[in-house]
This record gives sequence, structure tokens and C-alpha cells, in this order.
Amino acid sequence: MNTESQRLAQQTMAFVLAGGRGSRLHELTDTRAKPAMYFGGKSRIIDFALSNAVNSGIRRIGVATQYKAHSLIRHLQRGWSFFRAERNESLDILPASQRMGEDNWYMGTADAVRQNIDIIEGYNPKYILVLAGDHIYKQDYSLLIQQHVESGADVTVGCIEVPRMEATGFGVMEVDDNDRIINFVEKPADPPAMPGHPDLALASMGIYVFNTDFLLDLLEEDSANPDSSHDFGHDLIPDLVSSGKAVAHPFSRSWVQSGLEEEPYWRDVGTVDAFWQANIDLTDFMPKLDLYDNTWPIWTYSELTAPAKFIHNEEGRRGHAVSSMVSGGCIISGSHLERCLLFTGVKTHSYSTLEGVIAMPSVNIGRYARLSNVVIDRGVNIPEGLVVGEHAELDAERFRRTDAGICLITQSMIDKLS
Repeated sequence: MNTESQRLAQQTMAFVLAGGRGSRLHELTDTRAKPAMYFGGKSRIIDFALSNAVNSGIRRIGVATQYKAHSLIRHLQRGWSFFRAERNESLDILPASQRMGEDNWYMGTADAVRQNIDIIEGYNPKYILVLAGDHIYKQDYSLLIQQHVESGADVTVGCIEVPRMEATGFGVMEVDDNDRIINFVEKPADPPAMPGHPDLALASMGIYVFNTDFLLDLLEEDSANPDSSHDFGHDLIPDLVSSGKAVAHPFSRSWVQSGLEEEPYWRDVGTVDAFWQANIDLTDFMPKLDLYDNTWPIWTYSELTAPAKFIHNEEGRRGHAVSSMVSGGCIISGSHLERCLLFTGVKTHSYSTLEGVIAMPSVNIGRYARLSNVVIDRGVNIPEGLVVGEHAELDAERFRRTDAGICLITQSMIDKLS
């Protein structure tokens, strides 16, 4: 981080949009919003956007919540309460609350910002950084803000470089040689290529930088438009592409390579398969995302727990784990784990075998259970002798099984077995 980018970060407020349900995660988001989903053994998904902001030098943050917000708000209160007003720091939790005499819910991403204009004006930031709160990545936002200022753009859009024909499910930016966006296409069948890179396309990351005065005027104008859905991606950004100056910022220019990462890492873990894969990938010998380098820490709420414990050392009843991540408070009692990720307080009992298991906090796995390629929701009690991952048709009858063979297990599903 250079001196100029650091100065600009100090003049910026980050506004994190964290109200989405994430319906493709099915039962995992029945009681929590997608940004509150657990990830990586001890974190929540929203911790990545918030940590990026703090590590980038941004100390004014607002988090807009909406769907099933209690778990998310509780996490923010417990893990992100270290901001000090006397140091010009703040983290505001901003639920949809009829504060402006209008409908209770935020009507779109742009409306979520507009309903909190009075709070933004109270801090008087020069720049606004709008972030999605539901992606996994490490990025130095100060470099993005610096490009925005130097280019004189109306809006700068953070973009991820993806293989061109994999961009059909994204909003794709067509740019000229100076990064100016000349066309914005939503989920195109034939995505436009990056200049000089015919096999790559620029997909929107849901990250936008504006000068504050410009954005607030834009939001008021948009709110008066009855034909608008009041959404950045659907309304404001396409309009600025056609009538203003919109500039793209490729993620490769500001991604944080703090460890052994070989290429920019960004994941939308919005499906059960993607969630399982991104967590399991962390158990690799050289994972694509390094969580162990403290030069760019992922801040979170750290529970006070005893260390993980492995017990029993008999043939067939030996507590051990291979290529796995085991969090504090876990007890591996006479169980065999391979390529698993256990969150805080998981207990596995004797003679059980786990392979490719993502177990959220406080899961209890009974004796003789055999589990492979599963995601287990928080607090589930796996009964003695349960077998999952060996009989596809039986698994599909009892649990939510994806086409890729990953089974999602919740307590209500277990209760129906008895």
C-alpha cells in the first residue's frame, strides 16, 4: 500500500451489502443470510469483505442487513466491535427499518444505500466503496480507489478475469484499451473478450467506487424513476456505461498474494457444491487461498475454546486426521478423518470414518458413522451407524443430494429418520 492509496482509503466509507438470502444454498440459509454462512473453520463469509476493508486502511464501514439478519448482526457485534469513534472509526449495522417513512424492505442494492444517506452524510466521506458481502477473496481496495481517482471516472467497477465462455452467468464488461467500459452485458451467450486476451472476459464482482457527492445525486435521481428496480447492476451501472464514464478495475491488479497463492482467488460460494469445494480446497497441501499468512489477516469473532484433542490409540480405534483442518474445541475420539474441515466444537466418536466432510460448529458424530462428501449444518447430531455417501438413491431420499454427489444434512432431516 503506497502513501497516496492509503490517504485515499482514509477518505473512503465502505458500504457492504449483506442482505441476501443465498437461496441456492437451500436449508443452509433457512436461519441465516448468506454473508453469515460459516467458512474456513472459524470465519463467516462477510469477514472477507470486512477484513479487506480494514486491511486496506478503510475505517468507516456500514453493513446493510435484511434477510434473517440475527445471526449476522450477532456475529458483527461479537467480532467487529473493536472500532473506536475517537480514532475516526465506525462500523454501523444498517437493517431495513422504515427509517424514511417508506416500505420496510430495501427495494434493491442502490435503494439500500439511498435509505442510509443521512448516515453517510454524517461521516462526510469523499468516496464510497460499495461491496458485496458474500464472496471469498483477498483484495487491496486502496489500489482500486486510487485508480478511480486517477482516471476521473464516474464509477469504477471491480471485475474478475474469468475464462470467456465461463462468463455466461455473469454481468460482463466490454472495455477499450484504457479500461473504459463501452458495453455492459448481463449473462451473454457470447461474452466479449478482454483487449489482448481473447480467451478471457471481465465479470462484475459487485464492487463499485463513486465520489460521494456524485453517488448521492445519482441515488436521488434513481429513486424518482418509477421504471427502475433501484439496483446497481441492473440500473445505475448500465446507465453510467451509456451516458457517463464507467471504468473497469481488473482484480489481478489489486489481489493480495500474501502466501503461496499462484493466481488471483475469488469465489462465489453460492451453491452447496461450490461451498463444499471451496472449504475442502483449504485442506490441500498448497491451497489456492492462504489463510495462514498474518500480513493480511481475516478478522473474525474468535471464541474462547480449548485446543482440539485427539484420543485413543488402538488398532481400528485411533483418533487421527489426515489433510484436514480441525478447529478449537473439537474432540476426535477414536475416529479417522481424511480431507475434512471441522468448525469449532465438533465431536466425532469411536470407529467413525469421515472423508470430505464439512462439519459446522457443535456437530456431534456418533460411533460407527461413515460419512463422505457431506456438508453438516450447525448443531446436528449424526446418529450411531449412519452411512452417507455410499448409496446415491438412498442418500437422495433422506437428504439433499446435489448432482455432483454432495449431501447436505440438517437436524430436521435426521429427525425424520427415526
